Amino acid sequence: MKRDEDLAGFFDQGVKITGDLEFQSTLRVDGSLTGKIKSNDTLIVGEKGIVDGEVEAGVVSVMGTIKGKIKAKQRLEIQKGGRVFADISTASLLIVEGGVFQGNCEMEFKAGDSQVLEWKTKKG
Repeated sequence: MKRDEDLAGFFDQGVKITGDLEFQSTLRVDGSLTGKIKSNDTLIVGEKGIVDGEVEAGVVSVMGTIKGKIKAKQRLEIQKGGRVFADISTASLLIVEGGVFQGNCEMEFKAGDSQVLEWKTKKG
């Protein structure tokens, strides 16, 4: 996870945003956001952060709460205390002890990943 000094944007507890949000670099949310978030970079949902809607980002790190739908192109991290109530699609998923995930998960894989293809073939 990136350090606070690497942040390009931040909104704190008490800030409420409704609508669509696009950003570059790293954004940390400790307030409340309802709507769509889109980025190729990193979204950090802090301990007090609540996101309700659709998230599409390169890396998503959750210490607060996300409800809705998440597409993490590179990685989704659910940290201790993080709560995800969403259908997710990601290439890599990390759930730290104390993190909560409830929903459906679709893992993306590379076409050349023979172990995944072998398993899918055996499964039917």
